[in-house]
Amino acid sequence: MNKERLFEKLSDYRRASRRLNEATRIQLDDDIVYDGVIQRFEFTFELSWKLMKMYLEYTGISELKSPRATIREAYTYGLIEDGDQWIDMMIDRNKTSHLYDEEEAKLIYKKVKNIYSNLLSNLGRTLEEELKKIW
Repeated sequence: MNKERLFEKLSDYRRASRRLNEATRIQLDDDIVYDGVIQRFEFTFELSWKLMKMYLEYTGISELKSPRATIREAYTYGLIEDGDQWIDMMIDRNKTSHLYDEEEAKLIYKKVKNIYSNLLSNLGRTLEEELKKIW
């Protein structure tokens, strides 16, 4: 894994995170807003754990085979500040793949808007600082 690839992935992640934050600020006039926010959340979460995995592997931490293992190691390493919330986020992300319950979708939307988007943004800032140190 090279540094350039890490910076490229971070750039992709930051863009996705910004788009998610933008989506959470849209007025809820239609159910399609819920759908769009949840879809952006799914995409951003997937990028987040894969980026954490890539960074941790770059630093010499390997054998990370799942999002849960990656989140735990990222918390131990100090990349993320609230490991329990990240695990909750992963569980909610897994729910969204099979989500047919409108009330559940609205609950996840609220968590994305009020909690998860901040955690995802914080990860981007933390990784940006970490990558500056190795560049």
